[in-house]
Amino acid sequence: MELIPAIDIIDGKCVRLTRGDYDTKKVYGDPLEMARQFERMGLKRLHLVDLDGAKSKHVVNLDVLRAITSHTHLIVDFGGGVKSDADLEQAFEAGAAMVTAGSIAVTDPERYLRWLGQYGADRLILGADIRNGRVSINGWKEDSDAELEDFLARYIEAGTKNVLCTEISRDGTLQGPAIELYQSIMRRFPSCHLIASGGVGSTADILALDKAGIPAVVFGKAFYEGHIDLTELGVEEVKN
Repeated sequence: MELIPAIDIIDGKCVRLTRGDYDTKKVYGDPLEMARQFERMGLKRLHLVDLDGAKSKHVVNLDVLRAITSHTHLIVDFGGGVKSDADLEQAFEAGAAMVTAGSIAVTDPERYLRWLGQYGADRLILGADIRNGRVSINGWKEDSDAELEDFLARYIEAGTKNVLCTEISRDGTLQGPAIELYQSIMRRFPSCHLIASGGVGSTADILALDKAGIPAVVFGKAFYEGHIDLTELGVEEVKN
C-alpha cells in the first residue's frame, strides 16, 4: 500500500482542520521541516494542500511547494486552488510531480479533460471530495450537484487513473476511514489507483484499508498526534 503523508498549508504553516472547517485550525509547525522529517522516516510521497489557495480559488503557497521540492527528494502531489492554466503550470514549474484537481473537474470539465490530454494521466490526480454522496468544491465551501459515481465514471472513462477521494465528514476526526465507500469505488472502477483520505486515526486503520485492497492512503492528523507507527507499516528510517 502506498503511504502518503499530508501537509496542509495556511499562512505558510503546516496545519490540520476538522471536516474542512477553517475555524478548527491546529498548527503543527514549519512545512519544510515536517517534509524533511517524513523523508528521514523513509516515506517517499507527500500530499501538499494549499488551503489558502482552495479558499481564494487560485494558488497561493507556491513558495512552500518550491522549498519542499528543492530541499527534499519527496514525490510531491500538490492541490488547492488550481483553477487556471497558469495555476497548473506554476505548480509544475515549482516542482510538483503531480497536481490534484477537483473543483475544476466540476466547474469546467473541458479544461480538466484538456489538462488530462496535455499532461497525461500520471501527472493529474482527480480530487473527489465527498459530502452526502456529492462532490464538494472550493475548499469544501460549496456542494455541487455532481454525484460521486457519475463524476468518477466520466473521467475514468476519459483516461483518469489516479483518484483522491476524501470523505469530508470524517476528515480530521480520527474516527476511522470510510472503508465501505472506498471498496465500492474499487468494485466499480477496479483499474483506478484510489487514494483514500479522511478519518484515519491509527496504524490499525491503515492496515484495515490495506486488507480491504485500497491501493493508497493519505494520513495527517493521526501522525501528528502520535497515533501512527510507521515501523508497523514496514517503513524504514533512512540512515545517514
